[in-house]
Amino acid sequence: MDSLVALLFSPLPLPAIISLFALAAAALLYLNTRPGALNSKVDLNSQTMGIKDGARKTALLEDNNNLVSYYHDDATTIYEVFQRGLRVSGNGPCLGYRKPGMPYQWLHYKQVSDRAEHLGSGLLQKGLKPNSDSFIGIFAQNRPEWIIGELACYTYSMVAVPLYDTLGPDALVFIIDQAEISTVLCDNQSKVETLLQTREAGQTPALKTIVVMDPFGSELVERGIRCGVDVVSMMDVEALGKSNLEKPIPPKPDDLSIVCFTSGTTGNPKGAMLTHENVVSDAAGVIKSFDAAITPNTEDVSISFLPLAHMFERVVQTVMYANGARVGFFQGDIRLLPDDMKTLKPTIFPVVPRLLNRVYDKVQSGAQSPFKKWLLNLAVERKFAEVKAGIIRNNSVWDKLIFNKVQESLGGRVRVMVTGAAPISPAVLNFLRASLGCQIFEAYGQTECTAGCTFTMPGDATSGHVGAPLPCNVVRLVDVEDMNYFASNGEGEVCIKGRNVFKGYLKDPKRTAEALDEDGWLHTGDIGKWLPSGVLKIIDRKKNIFKLAQGEYIAPEKIENVYVRSGPVAQVFVHGDSLQSCLIAIVVPDPEVLPGLAKNIGCQGSIEELCKNEEIKKAILSDMTKLGKEAGLKSFEQVKDLYLHPEQFTIENGLLTPTLKAKRAELTALFQPQITTLYAKLQ
Repeated sequence: MDSLVALLFSPLPLPAIISLFALAAAALLYLNTRPGALNSKVDLNSQTMGIKDGARKTALLEDNNNLVSYYHDDATTIYEVFQRGLRVSGNGPCLGYRKPGMPYQWLHYKQVSDRAEHLGSGLLQKGLKPNSDSFIGIFAQNRPEWIIGELACYTYSMVAVPLYDTLGPDALVFIIDQAEISTVLCDNQSKVETLLQTREAGQTPALKTIVVMDPFGSELVERGIRCGVDVVSMMDVEALGKSNLEKPIPPKPDDLSIVCFTSGTTGNPKGAMLTHENVVSDAAGVIKSFDAAITPNTEDVSISFLPLAHMFERVVQTVMYANGARVGFFQGDIRLLPDDMKTLKPTIFPVVPRLLNRVYDKVQSGAQSPFKKWLLNLAVERKFAEVKAGIIRNNSVWDKLIFNKVQESLGGRVRVMVTGAAPISPAVLNFLRASLGCQIFEAYGQTECTAGCTFTMPGDATSGHVGAPLPCNVVRLVDVEDMNYFASNGEGEVCIKGRNVFKGYLKDPKRTAEALDEDGWLHTGDIGKWLPSGVLKIIDRKKNIFKLAQGEYIAPEKIENVYVRSGPVAQVFVHGDSLQSCLIAIVVPDPEVLPGLAKNIGCQGSIEELCKNEEIKKAILSDMTKLGKEAGLKSFEQVKDLYLHPEQFTIENGLLTPTLKAKRAELTALFQPQITTLYAKLQ
C-alpha cells in the first residue's frame, strides 16, 4: 500500500507533465469550443397534434388552431416583404451577380426597389393596367433582372408568370395564350427569337411587347415590327418609367401574385394561381419553424441556382428578403456552380437531392484504401453522434482532418441547407449532416401548396421522413382502398388545407376540381404515413401506378428511389404494364463509376461499348436486386432485366420535367424498341 501511495505522489518526469498539460488544454479547448445542443421549440417525440377530421397540425400551434398567414406584421404581401428587407437591412446589399473570374457585385435594396418602380411605371406607360388582370411573362435564367421584373409586377399589383425555356415552343404558346400575356421580359436574343417565331407562325396573338435584359441588334427590332411586336430594351423601359414615375399601387394579401405553370408528365402545363398570402404564409411557416439562431439575418447570403420559375426557390428568396439578407446568383452555367460557391461563400443553401447525391458519391469515392474508408466511417460515426445530441458544428478535429475539403467546396460558410423537390436517401442525409457541419432541413410539398407543406424541425436528427406540417397548413391522410392504404392505420393520400393552398388552375376548372375537393383539401397524389413521433413519411405515389398482368399494383417511383442508390446507377426508369407479368428497367450508368466496375470484372472500352457488355449488365442488375431486397421490395417489384443507355435523361432532351421528374410517356415512347426486346427475351 505504501509503495502504491509513493508511486501516485512521486514527481512525474517532465515529458509526462507536458503531455498531461497538453491533454488538459485540449480537453478545455474542446469543452469551450463545443457549442450547446439545439433547443427545439417542440417535443421531438410528439411533433404534431390531432384535430378534427383526422387531420394533424404542428405542435408549434399548440395553443390554438390559428394558421399562420404572415410572420412580420409589416410584411403581409411579397411587396411588403421586400420593403421590410430594405428597412431592416439599412439599404444593405441585396442581389449579387458576377462575371467569369471576377468577384460578386451587389445591387442594394433601394437600387432594386427603385428600378422595380421605374420598370413598373414604364410598363404602365406601355399600356398595362395596375391590377391583377395584367399578366407579365418572365422568360429568363436566374439573375437580378428576374427579381426586379417580378418586383415591378408586385409594386403595381400585376401578376408574374414565369416561362421556362425548357418546356418547348408548344408549351410556351399554350401558356402565353392561356394567360393572355401581352408583355414578356426576356433575358437574351435567343429567347426573343423563340417568341417571335411563334408570332411569325400565326400564334400568340396577345403578345405585343418583349422587354429584353441583354443588349441586342436592330434587326431584332425590325423583325418584331414585321410581326406586330414591340422589341425594347429593359434599360429603355426603366428610363421611360423614371421620367413618368407612378406612385406604387401595392397589392392586398388575397390578390393574385404569380401563376406558376407546372409541366406535369403528360398534357398541357397547368397554371397554379398563387396569391400573395399563399407565398408569404409559406415563407412565414418556414421562419416560424426555425429558432432564432437559425433564422436568416442581414449577414446571411443564399446562392440562387435552382430555377426561379419554381416555387421552392421563390419561397427561399422570400424568406431571405423578409430578413434583409442577400441573394447571389450563379453565372448561369451549372458546371461553374462550384466556382460560384467558393467565391460567394453562401450561408444558406437551397438544394435538391440530385446534387447532394453527387457530393456524397464524391466523398465516398475519395476514400480508396481500406484505412481511408475506416477513418471516414469513424469520423462520420463520431460527428453523427454529436448531431444526434443536437450539436451542430464544423470546427471539431474531424472537420479539420476529414471534412474540411468538402465543406470548402461549398464555400466553407454554409450553416443552413434546405433540400426538397425529391426524396433523399436516409444514408446520404445522415452522412451529410455529419460531414457538412450545418443544419440540413428536408421539405415536402408541391406548387399547388406554394412549395412546402411539411418541414423537418431543428434538432431532429432522424431521417426517412419529411417532418411535421408547417404552421400555415394542416395535413390529413385519406383512404386509398385499391392500394390498401387506410387512414385508420395512419396511412393514406396526403391532403393539405391552409393559407398556402392555391386558388386553382388558370381557366381549367376540370383539373382544379381534380386537385381541390369541395371542402378545400388539396389532394397531392402522394401516399403518406404518420410515424410515432408525429412526422410524415412519404411511402408511395398514387398517380404513377399501374397493374401487372397478375393484378399487382406497382408504384415505379418508389422502386426507382431504391435502385438509384446503386453505385453504378446514375438514373433509372422502371417500366411495366397490365399485359406483362414483370418489370424491366432502362438504366443510365454513372460514367465515373462504370470504368471501375468494368475493370473489376475484366472489361474495358468506351461507355457506349460497356453499355452493350452482358457481364456489366449482369453486375448492375445483381447490385440493384440486392438493394431491392434490403429495402424490402417484393419479388414482383424487382426488375427482371434491364437495358443500359449511355446518355443521361435531361430537361434539354425532353426526358425530364423542369423539376427533374421522369417524363414517363416520353421515356416509354423513346425506348419502346428496347422494352419490346427485353420482354420478348423474358417470355
